[in-house]
Amino acid sequence: MAKAIALFSGGLDSQLAVKLMLDQGIEVQCLTSRSVFHQHRSHEGKEYPAVAAAERLGVPITVLNTDDEMLELVKHPKHGVGKNMNPCVDCRIFLLRKASERMRESGADFIVTGEVLGQRPMSQRKDAMALIDREAGVEGRVVRPLCAKLLEPTRPEKDGLVDREKLLAIRGRSRKEQMALAEKLGITEYPSPAGGCLLTDPGFSQRLAELMEHRDPDINDTELLKLGRHFRLDDRTKAVVGRDEAENYEIEGLAREGDLLLDAADVMGPTTLLRGEASESNVAIAARLTVKYGKARNEASACVTVRRATTDESSVLTAPPATDEQVAQLMIAR
Repeated sequence: MAKAIALFSGGLDSQLAVKLMLDQGIEVQCLTSRSVFHQHRSHEGKEYPAVAAAERLGVPITVLNTDDEMLELVKHPKHGVGKNMNPCVDCRIFLLRKASERMRESGADFIVTGEVLGQRPMSQRKDAMALIDREAGVEGRVVRPLCAKLLEPTRPEKDGLVDREKLLAIRGRSRKEQMALAEKLGITEYPSPAGGCLLTDPGFSQRLAELMEHRDPDINDTELLKLGRHFRLDDRTKAVVGRDEAENYEIEGLAREGDLLLDAADVMGPTTLLRGEASESNVAIAARLTVKYGKARNEASACVTVRRATTDESSVLTAPPATDEQVAQLMIAR
């Protein structure tokens, strides 16, 4: 029996690609990655979309934690980025290299992806696919079942491991053909397209680009970009203001030694994280932002508790709410 390693996001296209291989009697093992740039961070059980989808298809799946590698890739993209901060070509090369390693380790014969020709302008063109396969060292070993008939036959097809006649010729960005095929094959659960990679999100990309102008971010810095409202106080200092109770909790969980945490003392309000220079003026601005987004926003002033993260040290100060002009001047991206 032929064996394949499938790069698997759990989306519609990757589910269809795996199902088409299973229907040819091919043994499939799925490989997915989770990184700081994914919307869904949990990879335990059904909480992680790719794991849930693999379970429904009845195939094993391995989840790779690629936080550090993906962050470095985003900092130094060899082949540039797309409309936002998405280094799609470099990302595909990276993932195919991971799949190639797993293919050799498991004795699999080839790699499967759910790519569709012309669906993504940067990485799903014929020339880009050829470049990606070449740089990943997997030329002729990647079967793309949804658009295979629009591409040159691969080695598995030539060797008779895959029946090319049962592969498809889908192209473009419409999902009508895939949705019709999913109904035919009994695939009923799949997420909406896009939205999974934060690097394609304009707001997140603006925050990341701005951060990289001021410091070399680590994973903690990058996780923080997903939360709250972000304000640049000076070249070394940011304030992040939570939007709701859940974000307040997450922001506090990301606080590290040297950070300050600010909370409204007497009324409901956000948790604000101050990272950088804890000067008197920066603390005062962070306090004003805390009041601005709390229940005391219409009061002349309010008390704010200032805590030093990882210690019991705290103090209380009184601050007026920030003005709309200050918010507009300091906010990085909405």
